[in-house]
Amino acid sequence: MLRRQGGFTYLAILFVVAVLGVGLAAVGEVWDTASRRDKERDLLQAGRDLRDAIGRYYTAPSGGTARYPSSLEDLLKDNRVPNIRRHMRRIPVDPMTGKPDWATLGAPGGGIAGVHSRSEDEPLKTANFDRGEDGFEGGKKYSEWRFMFVPDPKTTLPAIKAAR
Repeated sequence: MLRRQGGFTYLAILFVVAVLGVGLAAVGEVWDTASRRDKERDLLQAGRDLRDAIGRYYTAPSGGTARYPSSLEDLLKDNRVPNIRRHMRRIPVDPMTGKPDWATLGAPGGGIAGVHSRSEDEPLKTANFDRGEDGFEGGKKYSEWRFMFVPDPKTTLPAIKAAR
């Protein structure tokens, strides 16, 4: 009789371990999704910061015509005027790749008009983007989220917009 109870206890423990494994797998998936959402939010913020810095560089008085930066490092140290101007303190890390290795978007006439992530992963967010980022909707990968400064020809002050 004791042997049968020992086998029953063993099966009960196996069942409990299996249930705990399924529970931990579910928690892991929720954790992964929350982590990806945080990275997406960070990507959107870093992209906006870079786009805005490119816009500040473009519109900053430099004694000549407005022009785009020739590299992202120009945003860290703008040498076009006697007093060094800094449009950013550092180039932000791309949260999707973990490195500051942004792909750049060429500007008409040369320079960099915008950036995008190099990640080919599929985004969780596909709708409800901020105003000016309508081009991101329906994107199949993060590299399609293009943060681009486009001067508004109708006004004297250029507008900052997102492009796809």
